[in-house]
Amino acid sequence: MSAKEIVQQFYKSDALIDSEVIKDYLHPEVIVEWNSSKGFIQLDYNSLLNLSNDLSKAYVRSKVRISHIIGENNLISVRYSHFVKTIENPREEMLLAHFIAIWEIKDNKLYRGYQMSQLS
Repeated sequence: MSAKEIVQQFYKSDALIDSEVIKDYLHPEVIVEWNSSKGFIQLDYNSLLNLSNDLSKAYVRSKVRISHIIGENNLISVRYSHFVKTIENPREEMLLAHFIAIWEIKDNKLYRGYQMSQLS
């Protein structure tokens, strides 16, 4: 599978709200540097699993709509919008945030991530 296909499959999966699924995509030494509208966060393997667990407590469904994806060797840039359905209202899809991320793939896993987001 190409680096671009790995990133596409990651965002098509339930990895963002399922810590068992996300394990399949993360390199054991993964680091994500995230600049959000609330500040800078650096996440490692365990904190990404915890984030996925936290999201699963609030959302019953997670969907990513990719608008742009560009790849060069093991580096992939992706621009997407993240939509969710809450436990309180599972019939209504709401936009959570817009993202742009650059992923470095190593050993067919997400190794380094550089991400920016803006709440909807």
